[in-house]
Amino acid sequence: MSESSTDARREDEGTAVEAGTLATQRFSESGKLHGMDVSQERVSAIAGEAIQAINDVAVKHSVTYDEYNALKAWLIKVGTDGEWPLFLDVWLEHTIEEINSVERPGAIGTIEGPYYVPNAPEMATPATLEMREDEEGTPLKFTGSFKDTSGQPIKDAVVEIWHADAMGFYSQYAPELPKWLFRGVVLADEDGNFEINTMRPAPYQIPTDGACGQLIAAAGWHAWRPAHIHIKVYAPGFQLVTQQLYFPGDPHNEDDIASAVKPELMLEPKPRTDGGEGEEAVYNYVLAREGETA
Repeated sequence: MSESSTDARREDEGTAVEAGTLATQRFSESGKLHGMDVSQERVSAIAGEAIQAINDVAVKHSVTYDEYNALKAWLIKVGTDGEWPLFLDVWLEHTIEEINSVERPGAIGTIEGPYYVPNAPEMATPATLEMREDEEGTPLKFTGSFKDTSGQPIKDAVVEIWHADAMGFYSQYAPELPKWLFRGVVLADEDGNFEINTMRPAPYQIPTDGACGQLIAAAGWHAWRPAHIHIKVYAPGFQLVTQQLYFPGDPHNEDDIASAVKPELMLEPKPRTDGGEGEEAVYNYVLAREGETA
């Protein structure tokens, strides 16, 4: 498809292959593998047990050659669609996050997901994220503060935020959206307080026209994620926390396809008290210092 025809499509006409390819490319460029050094013993233990687990499943369910060939074809399609980041972030990352945050005190985290984009525009609090003049949805004023585990305010704290629009689409992963729509890096004030003005995002389905959607349909699952706001919070000398903040009453809070919802991450939006339109929600952060454990 030509670039001009892609640009002419509406935001809801993007494809799983396009989004998957971008997610794969961004992961490759992220630097997350920089300096990784894993011993042969650890690779052997983890890979060996994972392979054995797959074999055990095959034995338990008496997998046929037709089923085996269907699996092989599907695994190839996951790669050609560029959907390995989506597959792993939806069905595995929640477990990896739990393992790696169990000893960290303070703010609760959850998965990052596949749609993070670095180097979003930086702005000081009070901040307003980029949006269109006719942006649909409910205005949301999101405020909070930063303290350390002893209750002292944190200076130089940062809130990195990104989320979907009222149709459930992310900028840079769907056609015809402004590049930095609902993405920003917000600097808290000297007392650790922040204010971010944005719009309430919508629930959405993960892409269903690619390999992950094929698995969901074949298994009779649903593809829905509840509405959420993605957050990364950090400050010099403190541990980074990655979150998704959710909204009460969403029908998929209880059966999120990515298993990422936690009660500690639920917002409590209320009508604005400052006379502004829409809602306001408060979430206060306690960050642990580097090396600090529970």
